[in-house]
Amino acid sequence: MNASQTARERVRAELTREIADTARRHLATEGAAGLSLRAVAREMGMVSSAVYRYFPSRDDLLTALIIDGYNAIGAAVEAHPHEYALVYGSPVPGYRAPEQTIGPASRVAAVLGQIISDAQAAGALDPPGLRIPSPGSFGPDAGRLRESVLPGAPDDVAARSLAVWASVFGLVSFELFGQFENVVTDRDGYYDYAVTSLGQLIGLGAGG
Repeated sequence: MNASQTARERVRAELTREIADTARRHLATEGAAGLSLRAVAREMGMVSSAVYRYFPSRDDLLTALIIDGYNAIGAAVEAHPHEYALVYGSPVPGYRAPEQTIGPASRVAAVLGQIISDAQAAGALDPPGLRIPSPGSFGPDAGRLRESVLPGAPDDVAARSLAVWASVFGLVSFELFGQFENVVTDRDGYYDYAVTSLGQLIGLGAGG
């Protein structure tokens, strides 16, 4: 019984990875707005109902891809902690970053921004509901974010996206610099929970 259960779990995990890998290729060519569970199933030679057993909706699949992306960022940071501290840690006294650092610095944010903007354009973001609106004073900041990394995002979406972006790097920094010691035992499980919750703050993946 246990052996059978383990075998089923292995098969499920493998198929989940294959679906995510296929979806990632579609994401690269079609963008988040064009991601379709039916198209993913068709490429894999599966009926769409089988894929829905693994990912009940397109939003669930998007959320899984976002979590995978953040985990990849975390893994890269853990492999290069000194570079992360240099870029995102305390400012170096007396050093003022020149303009040519802006482009490289925005590359990772631009990827997340494009996913959110595509989801907004496709109507895939959940309505604001009870989320508090962004302050009116944030309007000019939202405009600059739209020009750089969040094309087409309304002010409230831009505000929540910035909060999520800052929160993700807070999570990574806590892990990297030992702030979770004696606080969180299952770091991977908590990170997945936190990132899923942050995705829901933006409006991704809350539906089934």
